[in-house]
Amino acid sequence: MNRPARFIILSCVFSSAIAHAATTADLSAEASRPAPNDLARATLFAEAVGASPAETAKKVNAQIAEALASTKGQSRIKVQTAGTHTYPVHTKTAKIESWRMRSEIALESTDIAALSDLTGKLQATLGVSSITLAPAPDTRKKAEAEAMLDAINAFRARAKLVADAFGKPYRIKHLSIGQQGYRPPMPMMRAAPAAAMDMAPMPVEAGESTISVTVSGQIEIAD
Repeated sequence: MNRPARFIILSCVFSSAIAHAATTADLSAEASRPAPNDLARATLFAEAVGASPAETAKKVNAQIAEALASTKGQSRIKVQTAGTHTYPVHTKTAKIESWRMRSEIALESTDIAALSDLTGKLQATLGVSSITLAPAPDTRKKAEAEAMLDAINAFRARAKLVADAFGKPYRIKHLSIGQQGYRPPMPMMRAAPAAAMDMAPMPVEAGESTISVTVSGQIEIAD
């Protein structure tokens, strides 16, 4: 099995502190580790138009209630309502001609297959607003820890290389560690509810994210 790829970027800046008879060098190193996108989030919505807010709410609330009922028993999927918006629809003369309401529910799970299957079933009555894939918190922390060690080792190796070029020892004056990550979302076009006969699991390809850590600092090269 191939070892996960690591990406390391190094840089350094030299300066001389004559008053203290010492040479300093600013160094930085960046390392990256791949992390599987093992957490999926999906947002689905119900939307309707009616002559009054009450009429519109009745339609939307019924759809949401039906959808929530169908998620019962899904112990590995976190389900919650995600927001409701009601607003008037105006004519060209600024007169209110109807009311539109949109309500959303959010699904979250590390069981991507189960979430895909449930999302497909819910499309019988709901539209899909988005699906996002990212590393779960524990997965992300593990990749960050590995990338951090890689970056620190790369920083130390660079510091030694610089000091050896002068033929002198060095010490680290200060060090800072910055973490950043890339979460490629899986964008989807807004999808309207599908006919019941067309229900099928939502196709999802998890893939990976790249988690990066940067170590930067300054070393002082002894006389």
